[in-house]
Amino acid sequence: MSASPEISSLSWGQMKVKGCFSTYKDCKVWPGGSRAWDWRETGTQHSPGVQPADLEEVLEKGVDTLVIGRGMTEALQVPSSTLDFVRQRGVEIRVLQTEKAVTEYNNLVGQGAKVGGVFHSTC
Repeated sequence: MSASPEISSLSWGQMKVKGCFSTYKDCKVWPGGSRAWDWRETGTQHSPGVQPADLEEVLEKGVDTLVIGRGMTEALQVPSSTLDFVRQRGVEIRVLQTEKAVTEYNNLVGQGAKVGGVFHSTC
């Protein structure tokens, strides 16, 4: 299995993933890849927040831990039903302010963990 890619930079509205030439506003990462997280695909909004459908793609990559970055000011909600959905799959979940979430995610990558994440880089 491929390693999870490190997040190389984060600033308001911009994220870069190591080995990828794109700059993301919001992104999904998993072992072996990354892509933009487009909320329009699932109709996601800050409230009620992250839906199981937003996480399905990352969970299907066989991660043991999922990190969610709720934004710089933690405006993005994560309902308990979404947390339950992840836990029922046997995946550990960590929900943090985005800068802390990126640090946590990169620490797990450095430990060789099978980790995935979804990150919101603005509010």
